[in-house]
Amino acid sequence: MRNGSGIHTSEDARAIARRRLPWMVFDYIDGAAAEGRGEQLNRRAIVDTRLQTRILRNVENRSLHVPLFKKVCELPYGIAPMGMCNLSCPGADTMLARLAAKFNIPVGASTAASTSLEDIASTANGNAWFQLYFGGDRQVSDQLIDRAEAAGYDVLVFTADVPEVGRRPRELRHGFTMPFRIGPRQFFDFAMHPQWSIRSLLAGAPTLANFDPVHGQANFDRTRSRAGADWTFLKQIRDRWKGTLVVKGVLSVDDAVELVSCGIDAIQVSSHGGRQLDSAPLPFEALGRIRSALGDDFPLIYDSGIRSGEDIVKAYAMGANYVMLGRPWQFAMAADGERGLHTFCDVIRNETSITLAQIGIDDISKVDQNVLLHSNQAR
Repeated sequence: MRNGSGIHTSEDARAIARRRLPWMVFDYIDGAAAEGRGEQLNRRAIVDTRLQTRILRNVENRSLHVPLFKKVCELPYGIAPMGMCNLSCPGADTMLARLAAKFNIPVGASTAASTSLEDIASTANGNAWFQLYFGGDRQVSDQLIDRAEAAGYDVLVFTADVPEVGRRPRELRHGFTMPFRIGPRQFFDFAMHPQWSIRSLLAGAPTLANFDPVHGQANFDRTRSRAGADWTFLKQIRDRWKGTLVVKGVLSVDDAVELVSCGIDAIQVSSHGGRQLDSAPLPFEALGRIRSALGDDFPLIYDSGIRSGEDIVKAYAMGANYVMLGRPWQFAMAADGERGLHTFCDVIRNETSITLAQIGIDDISKVDQNVLLHSNQAR
């Protein structure tokens, strides 16, 4: 199939997005906490991990299907929750939901989404997970949980690693706020990127769609302290939510063990894409430690730093039961809309399948730590 998007790797998508997006928007999507060293080191840990190739294994027929909770996903990777996706291109949330419906993969519907949780659920055809941010007001959180239940969500993802929003200098330098405040610098930025600006103007400026007068909820303040969320609050969520409950943002073995004792259904090992604390543990390494501590059976989902099919296989080898991607989806849509999204999805799928062939495995469910080379073997 001819690739008209020019996307052959995630870095291709990022490079095109960097040219097309306003600087403020690109740095919001691409930026990390502080100087971004934590994000860079995690990428280095993934890249430096070696896989053992094998020969003369019959891998002609390979499966990428993965059982997850009560369904089977056609692809071993899903769509992590991301706020304000429609900044990447108009209708991005809906594009992601359609992709999820096509392949029966999860799509995270963020509290800070630019499309309502109800519309995402309807479009995703049962594949949407609602991601709850605690915004500092427990009544608002309860209302969102009730809306998610009414909309038919089966999975609630509580993001627990944002007691305070991480300090992201790349956003601060551009004066990024939600909603936008347009000053001379932002006006010049938008004028220098007319294609994005005109399309966004015609579609209407993205808003925090889950906070509007229709639902009687105040605006979401992304900078508001959430430090009041504690283990008692989590137990209240567990009591209120009768479906599958995932806690996202876990990097500590001790926290993981306590979460299991609280009756959580799954843990999402994540550093929030490196956007919270520059000195945090590397999530790729934390995944291995948490898997060792919890044993083989407890479900672990992984995100942070995944950029290729090889990365996906490595995460499964480290102990993930499922893998999520974030930024690359937005870059693909910024590069070429829905066509770019599907092109990138095909790229990642092919990379994953080819990686399995190279390591002599015909089913991603068979990937385990035995495919990893230790540092003294990788030379």
